Amino acid sequence: MPTIRSILHVDMDAFFASVEQLDHPAIRGKPVLVGHDGPRGVVAAASYEARKFQCHSAQPMSQAKRLCPHAIIMPGRFERYRELSSKLFDLLGDFSPLVEPISIDEAFVDLTGTERLLGEAPNLARHIKQRVRDELQLTASIGVAPNKFLAKLASDLQKPNGLTIIDNDAIDRILPPLPLTRIWGIGPKTARELERSGLRTIGDLRRVGSNWLRERFGDAGEHYFRLAHGQDSREVTPDSAAKSIGQEQTFGVDLISLEEIRSVLLGQVEHVSARVRRHGRRASAVQLKIRFGDFQTITRSQTLAEPSDSTAELWIAARSILETWAQKSFSPVRLIGMQATNLTDEPRQEKLFTDAVAEKQRKLDRAVDAINRRMGNDSVRRGGSKRE
Repeated sequence: MPTIRSILHVDMDAFFASVEQLDHPAIRGKPVLVGHDGPRGVVAAASYEARKFQCHSAQPMSQAKRLCPHAIIMPGRFERYRELSSKLFDLLGDFSPLVEPISIDEAFVDLTGTERLLGEAPNLARHIKQRVRDELQLTASIGVAPNKFLAKLASDLQKPNGLTIIDNDAIDRILPPLPLTRIWGIGPKTARELERSGLRTIGDLRRVGSNWLRERFGDAGEHYFRLAHGQDSREVTPDSAAKSIGQEQTFGVDLISLEEIRSVLLGQVEHVSARVRRHGRRASAVQLKIRFGDFQTITRSQTLAEPSDSTAELWIAARSILETWAQKSFSPVRLIGMQATNLTDEPRQEKLFTDAVAEKQRKLDRAVDAINRRMGNDSVRRGGSKRE
């Protein structure tokens, strides 16, 4: 009999806006928008008070201000958000070694096999929520389920500060009435296409069958059908087992300065390389993701001469990709992300002659990692880096 997994999806509630309300008591209980207040500004986060006026993330700031003229606009302090994010992931690591970061404020946690030692998953979820409140002074919504799809779905059903449990007996009760867009991969465009065939809910998707979906959407149709029945076999993959480790940032206003983009990218490389080293991994390649103001997205990658965990070497590759792109077709940037890919944990090949520069860089990386572990992730960073 297959093991029934216990998966949590932990999602901080309106994270950026909640942190601003935490640090600025005068704006607690008031509508808050985090982002750039300008003609090209975009909402990075909206407090729940602002969401009552249909304000939401990724919305043009000008539109959000029309919907909620009395909203308080905060520019965002990403170093502070990363500080609390680091504490969150440390906290989650106390419950399981299998923690998969999804973004700065959400993660999957696999508790399978820990119940005998720590207790049942729902009770552990309550314990996590209490620790988030006590140690971070914030709230999180948590979904508990036998797989990742259902856990993430559950965490979103009772926001904010919710705890939702979807066990095997509840799947056929909870899923059918939900809208199609609850299925991963079904966005507004696909949903409209399905609606033209009279399909509006997950229950409708179940009834048409996998053959009908496959004929119209290929492999994606089979994927939709499995998720509609609550089936998801993907494992929770921590950094220590991941094939890639990355970080990305969406800006409240398009960046038009290559120097500013370069500075943000350096900060990302520092964070990613530290995570790679922490888990004894090395990257064989570096990949950049760049999104423009019109939401067009490109990816570019570069293979390293040999696998590396060096901040300097990963930065050289990332900077080379950025500069090559910028020279050919620079456009204002809405999002930039960096990934260390094709990770390996094979031991480093020792060379006959010591590379003095590389050894100096390794010692520098170890020293910076040690200081940041003691003092906080952003205590020491290279000149020119910017933590967005």
